[in-house]
Amino acid sequence: MPTPWQRDLAADRERLAPWLAARIPGAQELRLSELRAPQSSGFSNDTLLFDLEYRRDGRARREALVARIQPTGFQVFPDYDMGLQFRALELLAPTEVPVPRARWLESDDASVLGAPFYVMDQVAGRVPPDNPPYHVAGWVTEIPPEERAAIWWGGIGCMARIHRLDWRAVGFGFLDRPERGATPLDQQLAYYQDYLRWAAGGREQPTIEAALAWLRKHQPSGEPTVLSWGDARIGNILFDGTRPAAVLDWEMVGLGSPEMDLAWQIFLDKHHSVGIGQPRLAGFPGYEETVDRYQEQSGFAIRHLHYYEVFAGFRFAVIMLRLAQQMVRYAVMDEATGRAFERNNTVTRLLAGLLDLPEPR
Repeated sequence: MPTPWQRDLAADRERLAPWLAARIPGAQELRLSELRAPQSSGFSNDTLLFDLEYRRDGRARREALVARIQPTGFQVFPDYDMGLQFRALELLAPTEVPVPRARWLESDDASVLGAPFYVMDQVAGRVPPDNPPYHVAGWVTEIPPEERAAIWWGGIGCMARIHRLDWRAVGFGFLDRPERGATPLDQQLAYYQDYLRWAAGGREQPTIEAALAWLRKHQPSGEPTVLSWGDARIGNILFDGTRPAAVLDWEMVGLGSPEMDLAWQIFLDKHHSVGIGQPRLAGFPGYEETVDRYQEQSGFAIRHLHYYEVFAGFRFAVIMLRLAQQMVRYAVMDEATGRAFERNNTVTRLLAGLLDLPEPR
C-alpha cells in the first residue's frame, strides 16, 4: 500500500484543496490544514485527516474531515472498491448504526490523490489500537476494568444493531453474489478460496489449505442471513469515552451468518492476547458471556461458533499471507523471513490450535 510516509502530503494538499472547493457551493477563502495520518492507520488503504476552513454566506466555517484513499502500490486484497465503502456509509446513515457522514466520492479522476478516494466527516473519539494490541499497551490499558467492559459491550451492541437491520430494505441486496454460490457462506468461501490462490502464488500453505478443506467438509446449512460488517471488532470503533461514536472500516462488508462477525471479534481478541502470550486485561467479559449477551441483543441463536472461529482464522490467515508479502515489498522483512512468516505466524498458530493441526513450521 502507499503508506502516508511515502505520500507527498504537501502535493496532496495542493491538489485536494481546489477539489474540495468545487464541492462546496459558495465557499470563499478556503484553507486546508496540513494533512496528517492517524496513528492507528491500517494496512489496506491510506487515511488522511485534515481541517477545512472557509467562509460562506458571510460566516466562518470549519469542518474536520477524513480522506480514505484506495491503495495504488501493493494491495492486500485482490480487489478494492472505494465506492462500496462509500455506499455502505450512505445506506447506514439513516439507521441506528453510528457511522461517519459520507461527504464526497471521487472514483474517476486519479489526478487528485492518485487513486479513487472518498471524504467523510471526522468523528471525535479514540480507537482501541492494533499495534501494539490494546491488551498490551495504549489507552485501554490505562482505564478501569469497568470501562473496558463497557467498551466490549459497546462493540457487541453495534454488531447486534447491524445484524438486526433488514438488509434488503436498507438497500444492501446488491451484496448477494449468486454467481459465487447459492448461499452467503458459499459465496464467502469462494471469495476467500480465490483470494488464497491469488495470494499464495502457487506456494503451498499447509495450515490454511487444511483449514479450507475442513470448512468445506463441515459447512453448516439453513442459517439466517444478515448484513455482515466483515471486520467486526472494537478496533474498528471510535469511542467517545465508552460510548461507540462511529463504526468504521466497511471494506469487508457482505452478507453472511450472524455468527461470522461474532466469531471474528472473538478470534481477533484472542489474536491480540493469548495468541501473543498476553493475558486479557481485567474487565473484558469472557467469551461465553459475550455469546449470551449477543444472543439477547440480536435475537439470533449461536449454534456454530467453533466453525466460524475456524473461518475467522482462515480468513485472517489469508490476509496475513498477503501482509507478509507486503512487509517484504517494503523491506520490513527480508524475503526468507517473509516466506517463513507466510506459513508460521500468530494467526496460523491459533488456527492450527483450533483444528488440532501440527504446529506451523
